[in-house]
Amino acid sequence: MTALGYALLTEEHEALPLVHNAVRAEEAGFSFATVSDHFHPWTGTGSQGHSPFVWSVLGAVAQATDAMVLGTGVTCPIMRFHPVLAAQAAATMATLAPERFFFGVGAGEYLNEHVLGDVWPVTETRHEMLREAIHIIRELWRGEEWTFDGTFFAVDRAQIYSLPETLPPILVAASGEMAATLAAEEGDGLITTSPDAELVSGWKEHGGQGPRMGMLHLAYAKTEDEGRRILAKHWPHAPLPGHMNADLRTPAEFEAASKFIRLEDYDESTPVGPDPEPVLRQIREYADAGFDHVVLHQIGPEQKGFIDFFAKEIAPALELSPATLGS
Repeated sequence: MTALGYALLTEEHEALPLVHNAVRAEEAGFSFATVSDHFHPWTGTGSQGHSPFVWSVLGAVAQATDAMVLGTGVTCPIMRFHPVLAAQAAATMATLAPERFFFGVGAGEYLNEHVLGDVWPVTETRHEMLREAIHIIRELWRGEEWTFDGTFFAVDRAQIYSLPETLPPILVAASGEMAATLAAEEGDGLITTSPDAELVSGWKEHGGQGPRMGMLHLAYAKTEDEGRRILAKHWPHAPLPGHMNADLRTPAEFEAASKFIRLEDYDESTPVGPDPEPVLRQIREYADAGFDHVVLHQIGPEQKGFIDFFAKEIAPALELSPATLGS
């Protein structure tokens, strides 16, 4: 069985609509939701152009919902957020939503992390920074005063006083072998964006245990042609290679790179239009690859129609399980 979640994209929507959509999603049967942690949208004009603060959105959603499990999708706790502040923010969130919050972390994208003027490290260095950051977060969650002088970070007599009774699990984002190994060794679960059975297998071989979450992008619309136009307008960077998504610096650079993309360049695995079968097929592909949680990202402004579509066409066709991410 698979738990299905709803993706709240801060790049595409302002804070209040995100809260309202989360309430609708819970009522429709989604058992969990992720909130993206961006300082910048991927594209800044017309199609996206929003950037509400993730922790404010999460706090509001926690109070507006009843049982929905919530998490970051994902936070980079190595540059824009020092791991000490990340540890405090996540601990506070877990007190606002007891046993229904998980902390998703990753090595970040330059798009969001350059804003403090720091040098953008190479991938291998960012992974080692993330490993050290997770260590710091877990130590501070012990609730004792702690000092640390590490390779990348220093902590001076820090102590977190407001801690939840149950600490949230830390899920680590991975798209390759190096990150999957890190997720297995340091995390309580795995997050990725493709139904990659080899990634899950490698994660398990290195000792990975816990939830496995995949993200499915789709563009529900009244027709396939309309869905394709929504995809191209509101998620234009989708066909860009992974290294470009990590290393381009500004929304303007993403917009410039996306101008060279044609409609036929978009991956056919992204369902478009009103037919539920492609969506169901992708969800089953994730399940077959070993994922037990799939978060659905409806691209573009048509969120209410998509949530209704989910309730009528997607949820009844699947044997769903509750989310196990928050405890």
